[in-house]
Amino acid sequence: MKYNLQDIGGKVVKEDDRYRVVDNNSLNNLVVSSTDLKADKKTGGHAHAGQEEVYHFVKGAGWIELIDTNGKDHNTTVGPGDIVLIPDGWFHRVHAGPTGCYFVCVFDGRRSH
Repeated sequence: MKYNLQDIGGKVVKEDDRYRVVDNNSLNNLVVSSTDLKADKKTGGHAHAGQEEVYHFVKGAGWIELIDTNGKDHNTTVGPGDIVLIPDGWFHRVHAGPTGCYFVCVFDGRRSH
């Protein structure tokens, strides 16, 4: 199956005034998810015990809030082409800038929240 970063296939799993989230569950062990985060909005933020994630930022800009399991901040700005690796158990939340932010995420297993 072939997809592109602008359309990963799948179905809408969350949509509100902040963002639209689409999950492609066609693989057995990995989920590919896209988030179209509106201008000056932020995701809810969460951590996953036992799960790592990879975020690939495609368009727009902002910053990602990252807090390790010891409570230390690892926040960084993000823009097109950036890839952020999120270790097991780290809290993460994406904050979009004034143009919004679109990113694709890959994670192991099924969505737990």
